[in-house]
Amino acid sequence: MKKTLALVAAAGLAALTGCSVSAPAPAGPSPSESVAPASGGTEPAPSAPSGAPAAASGAREACERFNSLFAEYAAVRADDAGGYEDIYLQAEDAKDTVAGDLRGLFAALSLLAIDHSSTAEAGGAPAQESRDAVRDAVFANSGTCTAEGVTLRL
Repeated sequence: MKKTLALVAAAGLAALTGCSVSAPAPAGPSPSESVAPASGGTEPAPSAPSGAPAAASGAREACERFNSLFAEYAAVRADDAGGYEDIYLQAEDAKDTVAGDLRGLFAALSLLAIDHSSTAEAGGAPAQESRDAVRDAVFANSGTCTAEGVTLRL
């Protein structure tokens, strides 16, 4: 059981490492491509990057959702495996609504919740690696959230 949990935690940590890398900015048009000027002096609204989810929510909403989910996580009884699984599912759903580094917030929280779920009935605590992943994700996104007027809380 401990080996399985360690493998799940290691896989989750590896996934988080992938989430924490910033994607490069899209390249501008190459010299052979022409850019048509906007007619009427207005520019079209920027579209979401092709890799972004269609229902991507704003950074402010994502930061507030993380704070809300983390507060729910903290309120779960220590022996309530089902409660931690509910947080896991909500964090996974929330992860699909954001793009970029903000996905790491929810990926880390889902890892922490499922890790805690597996140890809850025995009265155990989540692995330190899971707790560290959440802390690292919060630090990585604190600038973005603070710029949106939201302070991430642990």
